[in-house]
Formats: sequence, structure tokens, C-alpha cells
Amino acid sequence: MTDTEAATRVREDIDTVVSFQHVSRSFGAVVALDDVTLDVRSGEIMALIGSSGSGKTTVLRALVGLESIDSGCIEIDGVPVAGHAEGRTSPKPADAWTVRRQKLGMVFQSFNLFPHRTAIENVMEAPIYVRRTNRDQAREEAMRILESVGMANRADHYPSQLSGGQQQRIAIARALAMKPEVILFDEVTSALDPELTSEVLAVMQELASTGQTMMVVTHEIGFARRVANRVVYMDHGRIVEQGTPEEVIDSPTTDRARKFLSTVLRFGSD
Repeated sequence: MTDTEAATRVREDIDTVVSFQHVSRSFGAVVALDDVTLDVRSGEIMALIGSSGSGKTTVLRALVGLESIDSGCIEIDGVPVAGHAEGRTSPKPADAWTVRRQKLGMVFQSFNLFPHRTAIENVMEAPIYVRRTNRDQAREEAMRILESVGMANRADHYPSQLSGGQQQRIAIARALAMKPEVILFDEVTSALDPELTSEVLAVMQELASTGQTMMVVTHEIGFARRVANRVVYMDHGRIVEQGTPEEVIDSPTTDRARKFLSTVLRFGSD
């Protein structure tokens, strides 16, 4: 049995799929994450909110391995993928990358589509080259996913022929194609106008209704209130408040959270 398999068995009876344990990360004098401890359970929709620079995006980037951490441990399904978990052996970097690739999907602010490939080719890419899926099967699955995000009629269009909202829906379809356990969304509507934002949020809301586990960094407070099971408010790299939308958004207990939410809601994010 490999270290990765052994680590998975240690916590196979627990439905926590992502765990941050006392994670810290600094960039020089700037503290991006400060002793962050956070669990995400299977089927949970978690919204991370806070001002720019509060650490929300760094949480996602550390989880997928785009940022290293200075201390603490990050686990996916009980397997340490960053840092060191007391009493368990961390997998090798290549093994950690494999766990991340198998379990996580991420949708970024920028669409990051291959410009020389059509919509359906963008969705087929990872299943073919990472999962070694047969091309015909990958195309069939890609078309089904495109249908689910309302983009089947744009399957043969190139990114340059699509609106920003359509490109973001293709990016979501691409993440879904790898059948991830958790999908991470990093401010995916920040570059879109209100009409296109509504299109993308509708797709995300539909996805949430299927039971897909999601971590969503967003300034769309109304969306967080409607869709999230748990809202996490961060400030200066620390988790200041977390709880249900009613607890955090409607009845924040700290001055920092109240000030942030009053400012965001005043300018029409809800």
C-alpha cells in the first residue's frame, strides 16, 4: 500500500473532503494566510467573502498547488497535499499533484480557454490527455456537459466567437469534464457585465443544486446568501467569521464584517 492510499484510509469514514489545518503563508511582510483552519464537507457550497487582499484567492491557490504554504497542512480526502500532517507521511510532490488533479477542478477569473480549439475541444482536452478517455466517449461526455451549461449550440465555436459569459460557461464545463470532487470558483464573474454575470451565476446555482461540492470566492453577496450552505468572511489573511448566510451576512458579529457587508451591499452587490 502506498503512503497516499494509507493516508486516504485513515479518514475514509469522514465526509470532510478539504481540510486546512493552521495554514499560514506570507509574501515578505505581507501575510496572505494567518493560521487558517477550515474544513469543507462533501456536498457543501462554501462562499468565501472579504475585501481584495483578504486571503480568499490564496486559499484556493494553495489548495490547488499554485501557491506554497509556510506552515500547517492541507488535506484532500485525508491525504496531505501541502505541508505536513502530524502522525502521517506526506505524499511525494508528484503524488500530491495527482490527488489534486483527480479531486479538484478550478474556474478562474480569466477564462484560460485554448484559443485555437473549439468549445467542445476545450472540454474534451483533459479527459483525453489526462484520463486517457477514448476520443468518441470524450466527445459524447463533452456534449452532455455543454448541454448542461446551455452551450451545446456553441460546441463548434472558437473562444473568439463567444461572449465573456459564454466563455466562462465553457470554462465551467471544462472543469466538470474531469468529474472533480470539488470545484473551486475564483471571482468568475468579476470581468463580466451584469447580464453576463447573471448567466454564469445561474449555471453555478444549477450546479449547486446537483450536490456538487463547491468553494466560491465571490463579491456577489446575494448569490452567496441564496446558494451557500456556509459563508466564510476573511480579513487580512484570517477567518473572522463563518456560519450560515443568515449568521454571517444578515447578522455579522464583528465590526469588520459589518463594515465590509454594509459597504458591499450599499453599492448594489445584492
